[in-house]
Amino acid sequence: MSHYGQFAEVYDLLTSDIDYPARAAGFDRLILKHGGFRGILLDLGCGTGTLTEELAALGYDAIGVDNSPDMLWQAQRKRMESGRDITYICQEMTELDLYGTVDAAVSALDSLNHLTDYRDFCAAIAKTALFLHPDGVFVFDLNTPYKHREVLGNNAFLYDYDEAFCAWQNTLLEDGLVQMDLAIFAEAEDGLYARMEESFAERAYSHEEVLAALEQAGLRLEAVYDEDFSATPRPDSQRLVYVAKHKK
Repeated sequence: MSHYGQFAEVYDLLTSDIDYPARAAGFDRLILKHGGFRGILLDLGCGTGTLTEELAALGYDAIGVDNSPDMLWQAQRKRMESGRDITYICQEMTELDLYGTVDAAVSALDSLNHLTDYRDFCAAIAKTALFLHPDGVFVFDLNTPYKHREVLGNNAFLYDYDEAFCAWQNTLLEDGLVQMDLAIFAEAEDGLYARMEESFAERAYSHEEVLAALEQAGLRLEAVYDEDFSATPRPDSQRLVYVAKHKK
């Protein structure tokens, strides 16, 4: 899996269209709806910490985990600016090791799709379950097989911002795997543009594979929603939100 080197510097720009306060509110709503509360929260695959900041603002004692030191450096900068009490840890999702249990866990914006080996996907869910309080709530989203097949596929995307230009080429491989190759031209302090490249992959998992991973981890599925956190999933849903809790 890519550890996002220079890409971390422009990640927030490339995701500037995401309504992070709304997404944080959606995760919060589902945690509370399914019996959770605003206690210690794990943000698994937290990236640059934008969502972590929003969850902390809602009253959670947030812990952000990511495998990229560069992403976490950006997150630490935000934490210093906001002054919020957020703990960041550099770890692989498959090797999660916390100091104690958490009351809730979230994984957002297809972070778990970046685990392209199903064994790693299952391991990350099992590790999260291990540190989730017996009454805790785990909410995570996933890009769907439909999105990988019909939207991402073998398509190319261009993003033109004032500070950067990004050419994004996807290649659809077997079993829902999409290879993503990015060429980014970012403006430097001298006014010239520096080129950086980033390559990574995502795998879409079927509903049956998700259920099996939850079962192996000792979790039960509570509900599945469309990406708006409320609607019923459709055949053409591009992202689904899963809610899971420990079996009783």
